[in-house]
This record gives sequence, structure tokens and C-alpha cells, in this order.
Amino acid sequence: MSEFALEVRSVSKTFGTKPAVKSVSFGARTGEITGFLGPNGAGKTTTLRMALGIIAPDSGSVRLFGAEPTARAFDRVGFLPEERGVYRKMTARQIITLFGRLKGMPARQARTRALELLERFSLGDAADKKIKELSKGMAQKVQILSAIVHQPDFIILDEPFSGLDPVNQGVLEAMIREQADAGATILFSTHVMQHAERLCDRIVLMARGEKVFDGRVEEALAVVPRQVDLGVDPGQELTALLSPFGAVSRAGTDSEGMAIWRVVLNGKSTPQDLLKACVDAGIALSRFEPLRPHLHDAFVQLVSDPADTLAERA
Repeated sequence: MSEFALEVRSVSKTFGTKPAVKSVSFGARTGEITGFLGPNGAGKTTTLRMALGIIAPDSGSVRLFGAEPTARAFDRVGFLPEERGVYRKMTARQIITLFGRLKGMPARQARTRALELLERFSLGDAADKKIKELSKGMAQKVQILSAIVHQPDFIILDEPFSGLDPVNQGVLEAMIREQADAGATILFSTHVMQHAERLCDRIVLMARGEKVFDGRVEEALAVVPRQVDLGVDPGQELTALLSPFGAVSRAGTDSEGMAIWRVVLNGKSTPQDLLKACVDAGIALSRFEPLRPHLHDAFVQLVSDPADTLAERA
């Protein structure tokens, strides 16, 4: 078995005079969940289309399951495109069955599997309803089920959470974990960092058509400067005491009226250093809280263009 289900090697693509993807390389490791992250317009979808042979790269190459992509190899892949679209006059069961048949499943097996998936993900009552009769979220779940009906070894989901309400986002997260636990390799793109932080083993960050990070989630979080919140009496001035340890700011007040000071630690200081300085100075602390970094913070740290930061928050 290859170490990578997918290897993208120095692929580039230009549309007209606009470079969309600039010499991007990364891999989706077999058996892992990889998040392909970045703001809208970062080049994620174009890269995935090149990886799947939907569009040809101007340069670079792709390997699937350790070899040049073939039709047989693509039958082992499940793909949810960013642009949602299924036949609106077909029923949910017919749609899922059709995608199973297109991936080589026998007709009876595809029909049985379609109904099993619909029942399992609370769509049994909608099995014989036409897509046009379903809500947007239900129709999207049907398309997601169509991507996994043939039990693929490798699943690629392009912005799978887009358009889903929070409940169904949770259902999809559980579905992704279930597929991974069953042995599938998963690559999903998103511009919402929270999903990736909860699900991913590794992440690839894109910005302005380029890769800016490739590694494990904990490695990305490690680039974020550590922050500590301290609670003290509102009348106390701590700037002079705290400044040697990093950037100091007031962060409001808590529910009990205590002033909150935030310190973004410099590279040579630790939370323990900060606490010792406060104790030595006789500062009465109502709070001492090292803040946990999040993937959003890592993304902001790794991407310097403010326009990308604003897009990611949208």
C-alpha cells in the first residue's frame, strides 16, 4: 500500500493572465484525515480539480494510490464537488443508486446500499421523494451519501459543510469520522477552521494560490504565540510589570468587575515566568488563564495578507 492516497507534485494553473495555483505540492496520507484549508479564492477547488483530472495542470503531476491516475483508480475515489447538483426529478434513492452504478456496483447491491445509507442518516422517510421536494440541507446530504455509496478507499469533499445548519454539520463530522474509522483516507477542503481543528490529523494551508503550511495540526498550533489572561483589581496598572514578557493589552472586565489584562508572550517567556513575576510583585490575581491556541489563530499567523484574514472570517 502506498504511503499516500494522493500526491500532488508542483502543480500550477493559470486562467488567462491570472495565476490560480502556483507550484503546489502536498500529499494525503493513507488512513488519515487531511484538511485542505484556506479562504475562498485561495486555489483549493482548482487544485482538487487538477488532482481528479477534471482540468489539466499547466505544469506538475498527480499520483493516485502511488501510480499514474487511471479509470480503475478513480473508481476507488468518492468525490463531493463544491458545485452541488443532482437530478432534481429523481428520488433520493435513485440518485444514490445511480452513483453506485457509475462506480461499478451491481444494481441490486447499489439499491440496497442506498437505502441503508438513507436509513442510517435519518433520511429513510425521504428515500422515495424527488430531490426538488427536499430541503437544501437534505439534498446536500443525499449528494454526500452519493459520494460514499461505493465505500471508496479515498474520499475528497470540497467545502462539504457549506450550506448545512449546525446540526447537520455535526452529523457530517460524525460521518467523516466514521468513514475514517472504517479505513478510508479523507481529504476535505474548507475555509472554516473549526471543522478542521476537530477532525484533521494533518492540514495543508493555502493562500493566494500558494501553499503556506503542510503538517500536523499540533505543528500549526505551535506557531501561535502563547497568550495569558490575568484578572486583577481595576485600579492596578500592570503595563510596566508585564511588558518584559510580551505585548500587553487590556481585554475588558469579567463578570465580577475585575480588569482583564492579556499578555502575548514573546519567544523567550513562559506562563510560569509571568506568574512568578506577579507573585514576587505581590499582585493579587483573580484569574491566571493560559489561552489555548486555535487553528484560526495559526492561519492568521501564517498568512500575512489582511485580505485573506477577512475572507477566512466571513
